[in-house]
Amino acid sequence: MAVPRIPPEQRAWWIIGTIGVLIMTAGAVWWGISATSGVSWDNGPFTVVNDRSVKVTFYVTNQDDKPVRCRLEAQDIKHDRVGVRTVDLPASHFRTTEYTRVIPTVDTAVTGFVDHCEYR
Repeated sequence: MAVPRIPPEQRAWWIIGTIGVLIMTAGAVWWGISATSGVSWDNGPFTVVNDRSVKVTFYVTNQDDKPVRCRLEAQDIKHDRVGVRTVDLPASHFRTTEYTRVIPTVDTAVTGFVDHCEYR
C-alpha cells in the first residue's frame, strides 16, 4: 500500500505547521531549563528566642559565587506577619551554604522562614 501524497495546495500548511511545532518545542525546552536554574533556598530549624525575636536557619543553593539577598519572615499563631528582615549574604562558591539570622518581631512569633531569595 502506497503512502498518499500531500496535494501541492496543502504543502505550505504542512510546512508552516511543522515549523510552528518546532518553535513551540524549542520554547518549552528553554522555559523548562530556565525555570530550574538560579538561586534556591530551603528552610531549616527556627528557635523563638523571646517575645521580640526568632532565630532562623536556612540553606541557600546555587549562589554561583554571587552575593544573594533574602527576605526572612516571622509569623504569629494567626499567620499574621510580626517580623520581616532582609539580609544580604556574601558570595559563596559552595553548592549549598547554611546561614542563621535573627528576625526582630513586634509580637511573639511561632515560626520563622525564608520568603524569597535572589541574586543581588
